[in-house]
Amino acid sequence: MAFQLIVLYNHPESTEAFDKHYDGTHAPLAARLPGLRSYTVTRPAAGPAGRPPYYLVAVLTWDDEAAFGAAMAGEHGKATAADLANFAGAGVEMLVGPATAIV
Repeated sequence: MAFQLIVLYNHPESTEAFDKHYDGTHAPLAARLPGLRSYTVTRPAAGPAGRPPYYLVAVLTWDDEAAFGAAMAGEHGKATAADLANFAGAGVEMLVGPATAIV
C-alpha cells in the first residue's frame, strides 16, 4: 500500500524568500529522496472563508512504509529534513500514513 508524507507549511513572514528557497533548494533536495514515486506541491488559493490555513502543501508518496522509512533515514532524507530550518521558520506540520486511492 502506498505511503505518504504530507507537509503543511505555515504562512511565512516573507513569501518571496520562502518561495526562492523552497523552489530552488528544498524541492530539488526532496525530489532526490530514494524510492519517491510522486511529489506534488499546492499553494492553496484564498477561498470563500479567506486566507487558507497553510501557505504550501507538499505530498510525497512512496510504495510503502518501509521505502519511506529507508528514504528518511538515509543521507538525502537527513539533508532534506535539516534544510527545513533554513526556510520554514513559521512552522510546519508533517503527517504520515498509508494512502488509499479512491478514484
